[in-house]
Amino acid sequence: MLLSTRSLLALLLAFGLSANALHFYLDAGERRCFIEELPSDTVVEGHYRAQEWDNEGQAYMHHEKLGVQVNVEEVETGHTVVKTRGPPEGKFTFTSHEAGDHSICLGTNYTSGWFTSRHIRMYLDINVGASKHDQDHDRKHVNDVAQKLRDLNAKLEEIRREQQWQRERESDFRNLSEATNARAAWYTIFQIVVLLATCAWQMRHLTRFFEDRKVR
Repeated sequence: MLLSTRSLLALLLAFGLSANALHFYLDAGERRCFIEELPSDTVVEGHYRAQEWDNEGQAYMHHEKLGVQVNVEEVETGHTVVKTRGPPEGKFTFTSHEAGDHSICLGTNYTSGWFTSRHIRMYLDINVGASKHDQDHDRKHVNDVAQKLRDLNAKLEEIRREQQWQRERESDFRNLSEATNARAAWYTIFQIVVLLATCAWQMRHLTRFFEDRKVR
């Protein structure tokens, strides 16, 4: 008997949690607003899903042409925090700047007409975050980014040193090539001079030889 009672309580609790989803109905051109009291610097995330009544299927169905307009305002100051239009299913996120009541309004892009009436079923789930940021997580993220920047700077410095070394090698090779070319040019000139001197000496020697032969 005790086990069955516990099982029954568990089922009732699960049913209560599953039935806790907020949904409401809208007509074309209608807008629904909810008041949410928020502390300052609080992250709020809302999830919504809109369905339109389909006469042929006799059920609420998803329609791509259906758009959802979300407006969030601070009640006391009238400051607009969020003003956006999204698809039939989506989410919105904002951070409260001032503590106090915030008006969260949802509507559709449909306008009311004389001969047509469209009925919308809207599901809404609002999650209110913590007012304090996770400083440890932020500090760790900043440290990771700083470490990545230091690694990138070290790689850039290594690339600069490699480029400087390559430029020095190219300069040395260019100087060596120019010196080698200069030596080769001077060696060629020296060979030509020696060749011309040798030819002149041989011509002079042959001239004297023939002159001596004629005298005799």
